[in-house]
Amino acid sequence: MIKDNLEFVERKICEACEKAGRDRSEVTLIAVSKTKPVSDIRQAMDCGIRVFGENKVQEIRDKHEAITENVDWHMIGHLQANKVKYLPGIVCMIHSVDNEKLALEIEKQFAKANIVADVLIEVNMAGEDTKFGLAPDDTIEFVKAISSLEHIRIRGLMTIAPYTDDPESNRVYFKGLRELKDKINAEGIQGVKMDTLSMGMTGDYQVAIEEGATFVRVGTGIFGERDYSNIK
Repeated sequence: MIKDNLEFVERKICEACEKAGRDRSEVTLIAVSKTKPVSDIRQAMDCGIRVFGENKVQEIRDKHEAITENVDWHMIGHLQANKVKYLPGIVCMIHSVDNEKLALEIEKQFAKANIVADVLIEVNMAGEDTKFGLAPDDTIEFVKAISSLEHIRIRGLMTIAPYTDDPESNRVYFKGLRELKDKINAEGIQGVKMDTLSMGMTGDYQVAIEEGATFVRVGTGIFGERDYSNIK
């Protein structure tokens, strides 16, 4: 099933890239493996997948320990400051930075490890009460506030669009995130040159690619429906 699903997703990514006049190499597929066993991840690895996304720190630590092969782990879920200390040396990118306390803790913990953390700023483009992330209007000032931190490299922006049966309805949010990235780059903030947009999930990643996504986060479309009953 996973092999067939990955082949389907790959076709859809290629179609979206072709439609948008983009090269396939511009888009990285993050296989969102949260709640899924290591055996499923290994099936995806057998198909050539090397980039995985997790929502919980304990789960990403356990899977990193179990899988010794060279794969890239992305922390894509909401991150509490008191859990940051477990991430240096494990994750290659944190997608969900949205407050100064968290940014300062990332700086502190990654400085201890003498590592620079690649991060994305999470933006709540749709203004949903149930979602984390900065308001678009607050994002530029936040980027300026943390841009001088020596062990944080701000690579771009991330958003979680509303769940919808109509992917087209999310185009406005993806377009808005791309325009916000361009606006921030135009500010010429020292040390900040954004090149990354993490947007689009199983239901809408094609639209996200058409609007400039460089990371798409696909979980259910690869691994199937999730069972949350055993997740703490």
